[in-house]
Amino acid sequence: MKLFKFNGGVHPEEHKQITSAKPIRVMPMPKRLYVPLQQHIGAPAEPAVKVGDTVLKGQLLANSQGAISAPVHAPTSGMIVDISDHPAPHPSGLPVRTIVLESDGEDKWVDLPSMDADPLRTDGAEIALRVGAAGIVGMGGATFPSAVKLRLGSRNKIHMLVLNGGECEPYLTCDDRLMQERADGIVDGARIILHTIKAEKALLVVEDNKPVAIAALQKACEHAGNLRVVVVPAQYPMGSEKHMIKAVTGLEVPAGGLGADIGVLVHNMGTAYAVHQAIRHHRPLISRVITVGGGAVKEPQNVEVPIGTLLSDVIAFCGGLSEPPARTLMGGPMMGQMMPSLNVPVVKGTSGVIALTAQEVSAQTVMPCIRCGSCVGACPCGLLPLQMAAHAKAGNLDKVVDFGLVDCVSCGCCSYVCPSHIPLVQYFNYAKGEIAARQQAKHKTQENRRLVEQRTQRLEREAQLKADAAAKRKAEADARKAAQAAKAVNAELSLD
Repeated sequence: MKLFKFNGGVHPEEHKQITSAKPIRVMPMPKRLYVPLQQHIGAPAEPAVKVGDTVLKGQLLANSQGAISAPVHAPTSGMIVDISDHPAPHPSGLPVRTIVLESDGEDKWVDLPSMDADPLRTDGAEIALRVGAAGIVGMGGATFPSAVKLRLGSRNKIHMLVLNGGECEPYLTCDDRLMQERADGIVDGARIILHTIKAEKALLVVEDNKPVAIAALQKACEHAGNLRVVVVPAQYPMGSEKHMIKAVTGLEVPAGGLGADIGVLVHNMGTAYAVHQAIRHHRPLISRVITVGGGAVKEPQNVEVPIGTLLSDVIAFCGGLSEPPARTLMGGPMMGQMMPSLNVPVVKGTSGVIALTAQEVSAQTVMPCIRCGSCVGACPCGLLPLQMAAHAKAGNLDKVVDFGLVDCVSCGCCSYVCPSHIPLVQYFNYAKGEIAARQQAKHKTQENRRLVEQRTQRLEREAQLKADAAAKRKAEADARKAAQAAKAVNAELSLD
């Protein structure tokens, strides 16, 4: 199969050897789980339980709200001991509404439906509905509700499914191990998704630095004629949806568009496995495999962790820390987010917990831009990072947008190659956040104005209705008085 190159990209040190060689370990259930209601793009889920309720493993804890949302389920059996704010797995550390579940130690499942008809003979709309009910979101980190993407097949003609195995972030190997150990489930999930979106073929795309995973997937695909394993070069950011589509099809996704706009739907390998679990076994998304690594972790490995487990419990299971980390990341070092503490939970989009030593971080002094253009050559989106950063720094956000901020995937290639160690991607993330905040403020102002106008119109209508009613009552009273006066006059005339 012909492959295509995309511009830019980098080859950072992988740091994958230790964890990619170890089998996945299943973590014992912690005493308490902290399950956020916002683990996905879209509206947060709304609690379906209350404090004091006892629940079973897999039971619905919170319902999805709106078209883009996802439900949340109990990772184990136990009691709901609190529903309140808890620090979010986000650099801000701001609190989010969280359900606290205390395990009863029994890990007892809710009654699950028995195996039903072959899903490859089931209507695609029904499968999408069940995927949505299982709370499955993009497992590669985007956390977009998967059912919404599956329904794109009813609105766009999807001719190809791409399963993304381009785990190009340093340190992260959770998808690699999942492909090595659970290839049959991934391939079955791919077949179910392919049937759901009515596409003709699926490409399982894996980087060439994962030979064991490639062999496992090829064996699992032996009797699936419309599924093919495609090996691509290991290059960052190959795991980006747009760049993977470019690499295997040569097609460009339009600026601001989606792969579905050109007939290609991309799902993560972990998402396909979650679909297999949901459709074949009726199991909602209540755990995931994550990489626990970095030089500060005593026993780096891949672990299957219940959703809601605190990072402190995860690291303790991996032998604890050999030294205080200089930086703790959720995700990889290129696009991951720094965590304010270990008192935050694993969520559906968590791919790894990386505790880096000071030597691994090797912070450098930021120096002035020397206009070398290295960032331009490294940008896989064909942007001008130095110009964008200059305008972001100056607060000229409209200019940043003009230079292509919407197309920036925040991959960090520009920052990685910058000889002046300028944190370029931080400027872009700041600009995106500031623009989003301004848009929200503008939307709020417009919404307030609309509500005020509606209230004014309502009050005016009510005042008019009152005035009309008062006028009607006055007219009726005047009519009654006139009738009474006429009656009195007639009475007097009759006496005369």
